[in-house]
Amino acid sequence: MTSTQHFSGNPSVVTPIALTIAGSDSGGGAGIQADLKTFSALGVFGCSVIASLTAQNTLGVQGVLPIPPDFVAQQIHSVLSDIPVRAIKTGMLATADIIATVQSSLANYPHLPLIVDPVMVATSGDRLLAEDAMEQMRKLLARATLITPNLPEAAALLNTGVVSGRDAMLRQAEGLLALGVTAVLLKGGHDVQEPEATDLLLTAAGEACWLSKPRLQTRNTHGTGCTLASAVAAGLAKGLSLKDAVTEAKDYIHEAIRHSDALHIGNGSGPVHHFYRWHQA
Repeated sequence: MTSTQHFSGNPSVVTPIALTIAGSDSGGGAGIQADLKTFSALGVFGCSVIASLTAQNTLGVQGVLPIPPDFVAQQIHSVLSDIPVRAIKTGMLATADIIATVQSSLANYPHLPLIVDPVMVATSGDRLLAEDAMEQMRKLLARATLITPNLPEAAALLNTGVVSGRDAMLRQAEGLLALGVTAVLLKGGHDVQEPEATDLLLTAAGEACWLSKPRLQTRNTHGTGCTLASAVAAGLAKGLSLKDAVTEAKDYIHEAIRHSDALHIGNGSGPVHHFYRWHQA
């Protein structure tokens, strides 16, 4: 065998591959780190484009360093020009310029499902999206296969107050669809008045699906949004329908939260347990 020959495995076997474009969490509980853990836990190979660096732990975010947009674009091109990605997920994009760069870089890949988690504020309350980036974020939503805002993020995108209850959630989801979104998974976990954590999947075709799980009492919720969106992307990369991918993701995040107290990470809001299945075994 010469030095130019190589083996790439069985060509008849399709490897599900997902790409995350997000910020790095030095504490390991959210962002790129949570995304890659989720992909791996769900049987998907993960690629990554780092859009921002953070100095972060379970107590909060101590610093944010956005990556130059041209280098974000270079990372995206490097991955997509070579690796057969089957789904893309975005997380923390930090600035209007980075969001615009991601949008333009993905223009040549309209066939790839895109899950947009419109990250604005960390679990600790620290802001992760620049104030002047909101309008650019709304433009990115129109490219998305699915967006996954929580109730405060939905309110910010629509310039309304944070809502409570199913009727109000449905109206907000409809408002998000009016922005040009194809489908929205509106996460109701922040609605503490409800006995269950209830999310709403609403598509532009008018299909509504409510997904509820018992509310869990734990402080270890760092990275839940990143993990859920990445789990949906993993499902799409494996060829699941959107509804099935969302349902599988909801089940996965519930169990990851339920087992999170088995981990002892830091002194604040700890991460969910991405690999609970293996640790149990």
